[in-house]
Amino acid sequence: MADVLLIERSADRVVATLNRPEARNAIDQAMVDALHLLCAELEAIPRVLILAGAGGMFASGADIAQLRERRAADALRGINTTAFARVRALPMPVIAAIDGVALGGGAELAYAADLRLGTPTTRIGNPETGLGIIAAAGATWRLPQLVGEARAAELLLTGRILDADEALDWGLLNAVHQPADLLPAAHALADRIAANDALATRYAKRALLAQAAEHPRIDLELQAELFDRPEKHERMTAFLERRRRS
Repeated sequence: MADVLLIERSADRVVATLNRPEARNAIDQAMVDALHLLCAELEAIPRVLILAGAGGMFASGADIAQLRERRAADALRGINTTAFARVRALPMPVIAAIDGVALGGGAELAYAADLRLGTPTTRIGNPETGLGIIAAAGATWRLPQLVGEARAAELLLTGRILDADEALDWGLLNAVHQPADLLPAAHALADRIAANDALATRYAKRALLAQAAEHPRIDLELQAELFDRPEKHERMTAFLERRRRS
């Protein structure tokens, strides 16, 4: 049986490809389990994560055949919710490379990323209410943060699917690239992230994810730790030397 999550590792990043093209990369229990294993690895050895999908699509949603059989106790376990929250909380940035559809649970996985890139064929949204359920794996609280409450309500209450141009206009996508350029663009973002100080990047993400009540205390505490590191002095000295020579 083929791996449902194909993983390519390098020193500063991991590319994870959802690999159930015969099921439009629907997120099943095996894929959730694989995401948990990957998150454990990236929690221990932080690197940028690029999420992509095989077969010209990101993910069509949760696996409906499995979802149909789940009951109240399964809902309370938060099967997808827990995995996506773990992706969201990874120490280093997560980039979603979205070719084709990202619907339902697939959209919620994309919302858990820090940066989202698409292609002209990208379609993203949450049609769950048409199936008699709600988007309960992150959309109801992450979408308002991403696009505002009114637009989030429109997507979640109507089941509307955005095309690439609309998603870019709404801020759900950071950029749109041709399919052949999508992964190179994701790697280019990862290159820019990797060129910066890794701990500063991790702390910037931690501050971004903090609750409003934690600011500015958390920012100042993180900054205080960074101020006392030799890396700060070295990078600032190199910057001043470059400016002096220019």
